Amino acid sequence: MIISSIYWNVSPEIVKLGPFSLRWYGLLFALAFVFGYIILSKIYKLEKKPQADLEQLSIYVILGTVIGARLGHCLFYDPVYYLTHPIQILEVWQGGLASHGAAIGILISIYLITKKQKDKTMLWLLDRLVIVVALGGALIRLGNLFNSEIIGKATDLPWSFIFVRIDDIPRHPTQLYESFFYLLTFAVLYLIYLKTDKKSKQGYLFGLAIVMIFGFRFFVEFVKENQSPFEQGLALNMGQLLSIPFVLTGIYFMLKKQKVITGKKK
Repeated sequence: MIISSIYWNVSPEIVKLGPFSLRWYGLLFALAFVFGYIILSKIYKLEKKPQADLEQLSIYVILGTVIGARLGHCLFYDPVYYLTHPIQILEVWQGGLASHGAAIGILISIYLITKKQKDKTMLWLLDRLVIVVALGGALIRLGNLFNSEIIGKATDLPWSFIFVRIDDIPRHPTQLYESFFYLLTFAVLYLIYLKTDKKSKQGYLFGLAIVMIFGFRFFVEFVKENQSPFEQGLALNMGQLLSIPFVLTGIYFMLKKQKVITGKKK
């Protein structure tokens, strides 16, 4: 028997205790940072970098990710509403995080950390951080699946999902498309880091990561529903428009003349 669609009606809550609940999205978001810290800890040990530096970096990146993702959602997708209701920008628990905003937040946090850790360049940090960012993206998109959000357009493909809490239309499971591809990106980046000399070439891994992540994001948007009504009249939606400068930046770092570095600023 051929399954025509997968009916998805999984509760976004793992357990609920009174007014408090543990949600799949929150758990997967937290695991992204936990696994990221474990992998970066191995990288820092391999390169004989102080673990104290990693702990400081982790705090900056967590703050940059959450603040950037929230502000990105509010200002990129519904600026009029949030600028007239600014207190709701703080209501992160209501949902609404943007990956492009998170990327900008991480870039700012890395810039700030280099002011304290002067033995490392911004690109040295980014080349290593993007490895775990890709893994984090895979986990967060699984969280979106449990929330039945960021859904795809209607399709008759045999692996379509019917998100029961939304409607009865078979749709592309775009959360899984992105999650699988980001997991592949993580594997590619980590293998290149471990098995080649690319980690010593400034900006290469960073460039490759954002080309893969935002390049795929650009194309997957064609089978995703728009996240805001104003996108309906655009040739490219907001996710695609925001992806283009990231992809161009990544290509620049991949193609520019490489400079072998040791992690120390010149």
